[in-house]
Amino acid sequence: MASIDPFTLSVPDSQLERLSQKLQDTNLPDELDEAGWDFGAPLADIKRLTKYWQEQYDWRKAEAAINHLPNYKTPIDIDGYGTLDIHFIYQQSPIEGAIPLLFCHGWPGSFLEVTKILPLLTSSTTPSFHIIAPSLPNFGFSSPVTKRGFALPQYAETCHKLMLRLGYPHYVTQGGDWGCMITRIMSLMYPTAVRAAHINMIRGHAPTLLQNPILYLQHKLAPYNAREKGAAARSEWFLAQGSGYRLQQSTKPQTLGYSLADSPVGLLAWIYEKLHDWTDDYPWTDDEILTWVSIYWHSTAGPAATLRIYYEVAQTGGFGRDRSERYIPAVKLGMTHFPKEITVVPKTWGRTMGPVVFESEKEKGGHFAAWECPEELVSDLRSMFGKGGGAEGAVVGRSGYGVEKGRAKL
Repeated sequence: MASIDPFTLSVPDSQLERLSQKLQDTNLPDELDEAGWDFGAPLADIKRLTKYWQEQYDWRKAEAAINHLPNYKTPIDIDGYGTLDIHFIYQQSPIEGAIPLLFCHGWPGSFLEVTKILPLLTSSTTPSFHIIAPSLPNFGFSSPVTKRGFALPQYAETCHKLMLRLGYPHYVTQGGDWGCMITRIMSLMYPTAVRAAHINMIRGHAPTLLQNPILYLQHKLAPYNAREKGAAARSEWFLAQGSGYRLQQSTKPQTLGYSLADSPVGLLAWIYEKLHDWTDDYPWTDDEILTWVSIYWHSTAGPAATLRIYYEVAQTGGFGRDRSERYIPAVKLGMTHFPKEITVVPKTWGRTMGPVVFESEKEKGGHFAAWECPEELVSDLRSMFGKGGGAEGAVVGRSGYGVEKGRAKL
């Protein structure tokens, strides 16, 4: 059996020195008067963050916090792509019978997103969970992919095989952004293993009379609530003003990659814009922003590699983005609607995605739910998988309840 080894992050001093020099040598652009956020990340913000990154930000402190987490690596063979070393966080609950839950991130997130919900979900409060949060291939501290065609099925295969490696033939999932699409494809590819899935980025389609007659009538006759009334405006804003990055990354990721790989400030501005635009007035600290960006700058594969998922999925037929948004049977589905998600849909649209057993709507929150609203997300997961919840007992023999036995270690 392949090994599962503890992982300690240690960025070389030489790499930090080179980063500092690059920050010092940065050439910033000019900016129009009163540009605000209309043209992208404001110059004043990028100047402040660049100065702070060079003079005050303490990567070693952030690195120590990451190393305080239960980090591991294990080699996983992916069909047609050889062996990839996968980094992951694995926090086990002290509760016997805890539910194994795969947390899957997207772009421009990372495994770091799980850290706020990790102590809450793995505590002795029931239902309790064992949490597995991998760095996806090409992201964080997992291996780069060097061959074309690595799309949603391969990411799904990676995550599924990781769960099997840890001894979980049956498990549940939670995902947003690419994590939503990857876990949806996992439900399609491995329906006997994925016992239930929760998502916080809902990308369903309008119900049709032929395929969804009841939902179609509900959609036509039931009045929209406040969140749903704002859905069209938010979605239209994203398509008209916020989605240019997706077109670039889906068509010519390599060209953009040269800038992001060479310029830490270019990478900062590219990611910072999304952290601002995709959240619901979340009060980002400079340290939070720079730690998120630093995960990309110091990643094993480099920041350019993280863009390729957009291109590869755009080229994929079959189990691609569109299929992840359509009905997937057999796997129970839960969803949490946040008003400032990058695209917002009515509840009836979401219900076209699968057998929905849990649904909630929030008054506040955006794209990065686990980071912006950790308590809300944890509450929903406990409601979905707890006693009386729609996915109660989804994993046989692992209800989330039982005797507290202390935390196990690998």
